[in-house]
Amino acid sequence: MKIAIVGTGAMGSVYAGLLGRAGHEVWAIDRWKDHIDAIADTGLTVTGASGDYVVDNLHVAHAPEAAGPCDLWVIATKAADVESAAAAVAPMLEADSVVMAFQNGLGAGDRLAKHIPEDHIVLGIAEGFGSSIPEPGHVHHEGMRMIRVGELRGGMTDRVRRIEQAWRDAGFNVTAFDDVNLMIWEKFLCNVTLSAPCAAFDVTVGELMADPGAWKVALGCTTEAHRLGLAKGIAFTFDDPLRYVSDFASTIPDASPSMRLDHLARRPAEIDAINGQVVELSRELGFEAPYNETLCAILRHRESQF
Repeated sequence: MKIAIVGTGAMGSVYAGLLGRAGHEVWAIDRWKDHIDAIADTGLTVTGASGDYVVDNLHVAHAPEAAGPCDLWVIATKAADVESAAAAVAPMLEADSVVMAFQNGLGAGDRLAKHIPEDHIVLGIAEGFGSSIPEPGHVHHEGMRMIRVGELRGGMTDRVRRIEQAWRDAGFNVTAFDDVNLMIWEKFLCNVTLSAPCAAFDVTVGELMADPGAWKVALGCTTEAHRLGLAKGIAFTFDDPLRYVSDFASTIPDASPSMRLDHLARRPAEIDAINGQVVELSRELGFEAPYNETLCAILRHRESQF
């Protein structure tokens, strides 16, 4: 399969590494010149939960058009860059091309659909990887909990099953779901719990859980997001959201969510797509979301100083 990973930051590099190691023709596409140049020169070094190895068969480019038509386009950019990536990919779509969005938070599919016909779109959700880039050309990940895939508008299809099998053969723990909205919301609860709190308190996941006061704030964010999901008719697969997010967080104690990593690098994070969504959607339904609203205000103020 010819696969293009558009956005080879921490998670995109994990996808590129494992899929390339499995023998697919993988294109690593990113505007980060130092990272792409390092991959071209010495291969992509992968360390962590999937083992320590170097993948030296990746193709690299700074823009999607260099790859040409692909069987699968994986959009692994930040939420703010999804639309520009989709616009660049759209002219190269063929009849059977699939475009899969991998973003934190809510709304990735809708942003993609502004430029990509809906019948080409599949959504992916990654859980429990705790990935980071220690240096250009090197990606590390703390875990490999799950990849979930599903059609944008739901239902089970042969192409989703094929993607599931290809990623499983590459070493991912992957499951295809027929209810894409549910899988997004269950991941969203974990994002909301860990993203803004770890960034605001400047801690790893394990450090957040070990601080009773900080963890109380994080679980307050969870409660507000869970209430919102229930109000929107989400049929969560668990009864206790606090246990669900706690169990998830306990699997990646050394991880730092991307929101914290962005702030450590003094660059804007995906606040609007994650904790900010809890605030915005709660207001629309007449709810208060003080935990998420306070953390968003703190982080936005910090970003104004970058």
